[in-house]
Amino acid sequence: MKKFFNIMGAGLIGALLMSLLAGCGGSRATLNVFNWGDYIDPQVLRDFEAEYDIQVVYEEFDTNEDMYVKIDSGASKYDVAIPSDYMIRKMINEDLLYPVDLSKITNYGEVEDRYKGLAFDPANQYSVPYMWGTVGILYNKTMVEDPVDSWDILWNPKYAQRIFMMNSMRDSIGITLKRLGYSLNTKDESEVQAAKEALIEQKPLVLSYVGDEMKDAMIGGQAALAVFWSGDAAFCMSENPDLDYVIPKEGSNIWFDSMVIPKTAQNVEAAHWFIDFMCRPEVGLMNAEYIEFASPLGEVREQMPPEITGNIAFYPGENDLIGSEVLEDLSDSLVLYDRIWTEVKAAN
Repeated sequence: MKKFFNIMGAGLIGALLMSLLAGCGGSRATLNVFNWGDYIDPQVLRDFEAEYDIQVVYEEFDTNEDMYVKIDSGASKYDVAIPSDYMIRKMINEDLLYPVDLSKITNYGEVEDRYKGLAFDPANQYSVPYMWGTVGILYNKTMVEDPVDSWDILWNPKYAQRIFMMNSMRDSIGITLKRLGYSLNTKDESEVQAAKEALIEQKPLVLSYVGDEMKDAMIGGQAALAVFWSGDAAFCMSENPDLDYVIPKEGSNIWFDSMVIPKTAQNVEAAHWFIDFMCRPEVGLMNAEYIEFASPLGEVREQMPPEITGNIAFYPGENDLIGSEVLEDLSDSLVLYDRIWTEVKAAN
């Protein structure tokens, strides 16, 4: 309780400061946040605005690559962005991020230790975890007759034109590499070429390469199988009991989305306030319940019911993650992946 009141006190001081600044300038100060689509509780943003007397300008992106292009160009002045692991490593390497001053993140201790010191930011200098999860297969139990335990099922002609693939280069190439027994971070051209050939072979079976629109389509029974992020799968399962989710036995991608401060930031102080606010257990719980993704905050996990903590789409067990990997920055090999992906998308 003492910690909570200390946080509230800091918030009131911050709100007073921002109010004074806004009064001097004739308008409220702003915080520009760049995040994935449908990936925050709008009430969280309203609560932050009310407490700190600051206007949040909120924009969404579809892929890490889209986010990177906008920030790298310098044309948009985002104060907080929420990219994924491998893209954070790339942005660190290219000096696109400010270090996060953890002395200003009073709730950083709420983040479980297992989600700190990860390979893309081993010293926890540039990022604070937001959500985490896996990539797997969401399938309709009334449409799929075969066991769903391998990526192979996405190449089964029985389900032609009833398969959704992700419109995401790293995820679609990555799951194909895992199916072939390779690392999803391979830089071996022959292995990436083999993934290209497999994806082109599969393409006649694919209904579409899509993004967030997959959720409504799977809930509505428009396809039998789809490659899905775990949190989106959990949401779909809550809307349609005929749906289930698996992490294939070959392994998959364990992903981490984290909050960073781009060097485009115009309000670095407020960026720290926002990151700290998002790490409060009560805020994290409200946000996780709304977007239905797994939170890295220990208290949030403890407050979740057993049907959530025991659900593979939220909190997979150690055995569920055997063979899985975190995506890494491809560095110079990104050109190879870009070319392969272009050739896959262009194939008839």
